[in-house]
Amino acid sequence: MTTYTVVDIPPIAGEEERILSIVNHSEPVYLPITNIDPNKIRSGFACALHMHQPIIPAGPNGALISNLQYMFEHPHENDNHNAGPFTWCYRRMGDFIPELVNNGCNPRIMLDYSGNLLWGFQQMNRHDILDNLKKITCDPRYYVYVEWLGTMWSHAVAPSTPIPDLKLHMLAWQHHFASIFGEDALRRVKGFSPPEMHLPNHPDTAYEYIKALKECGYRWLLVQEHSVERPDGSGLRHDDKYIPNRLVTRNSKGEEISITALIKTQGSDTKLVAQMQPYYEAKGRGRQNIGDVSVPSCVTQIADGENGGVMMNEYPGAFHPVWYQIRDNFEGVVGLNGTEYIELVESLGVKPEDYPVCQPVGQHKIWAKVGDNITPETVEKAIEELKKEDPRFHMEGASWTNNISWVRGYENVLGPMNELSAKFHEKFDPLVAQNPSYTKTREYQQALLYNLLVQTSCFRYWGQGKWTDYAQQLYRRGIELCQ
Repeated sequence: MTTYTVVDIPPIAGEEERILSIVNHSEPVYLPITNIDPNKIRSGFACALHMHQPIIPAGPNGALISNLQYMFEHPHENDNHNAGPFTWCYRRMGDFIPELVNNGCNPRIMLDYSGNLLWGFQQMNRHDILDNLKKITCDPRYYVYVEWLGTMWSHAVAPSTPIPDLKLHMLAWQHHFASIFGEDALRRVKGFSPPEMHLPNHPDTAYEYIKALKECGYRWLLVQEHSVERPDGSGLRHDDKYIPNRLVTRNSKGEEISITALIKTQGSDTKLVAQMQPYYEAKGRGRQNIGDVSVPSCVTQIADGENGGVMMNEYPGAFHPVWYQIRDNFEGVVGLNGTEYIELVESLGVKPEDYPVCQPVGQHKIWAKVGDNITPETVEKAIEELKKEDPRFHMEGASWTNNISWVRGYENVLGPMNELSAKFHEKFDPLVAQNPSYTKTREYQQALLYNLLVQTSCFRYWGQGKWTDYAQQLYRRGIELCQ
């Protein structure tokens, strides 16, 4: 078995140049090893599981521990009795995939685990989970069936994350993932799954977000259908939700950047994946054209992989029969993973610039007001005017929990969060600019850890009280490290 060393600072920095050299390549990842012929299928379905537990200052003397550990230690609070079933959810794909493959099936699954969660496994010495995941991530017999998606290390929602920290979260996750699963596995991580499916819609934040993703080697981004619009402000055409799109964003200087996007449909509903709805929807879909090229359509979904009775109890019973059904009665419908699907589509002759274009929701209204005179001043003026004209207009981004604001009502977290980020960059940016290897130092990594942890979405999503108090504790420790 692999030996994992438990350390008080996770591996989140220090190898930036090496990490970026690994991830920034344009070679196909799954095309050379896939067993799917895109000419012989009419549709596919791609399912992703999102897994996360926050790190909280709730151990002895306020030590940093995983909320999963806290659940085990306090089984009578709230739904903490689910710690055991949750843990099974985190490890079970390492059992499911080999079983299905060894029985002649052709399964697919995408995995999105936050860095917080991975560190929690290490802190708890849960080698059973890590070794199970390593089996399907590193063994050539299985990794064609399993695609890891990158994410923010500390489950930060992008629209309210300080812009300089977007890339730090991405790099921290890549450092951590490589330390567990190796550089070859990291090289295959080309898709990105944003926490809460949250897409920034402020022009400058959206631009910097996509820029950071591309600098970190990502080829595509998973987005929620109602978080994007067509350039004319209309919603996505129905068929366009089942092929890759080109997400384009423009900043307040008029600069444009784009990335491929796969569209997750139908809002936040754990049952969609738990009951394998994407497979049954894909059975009703066929091939469609991108330009004059016929391609298979693909139904893409993501769900929390542990939350809710459906994921803990119904999913295993729904997951397995689908793959046996496809094996025994092939109808032109297959499971696919995101990068595999995009590479298969492009192998048919489609280019990224051929994809239908979308942009973050609400931006059409901004550009209609701004016209050709694009400057930071005209953009901000347009945003303020739109807010006055329409109380529903906002620049908080859009997510699969669109009824929740990640900004309003959380000034007691956001203010300190932004202050800590500013202090961190004020102290450490000059030191890193002078000596890039300074990111290897304990002083830098400790301060970075607290800066990233304060930005964890759970400290807002789970309401005022204990969770915002956790954020305040992390903020105070971070500020001390940035003095």
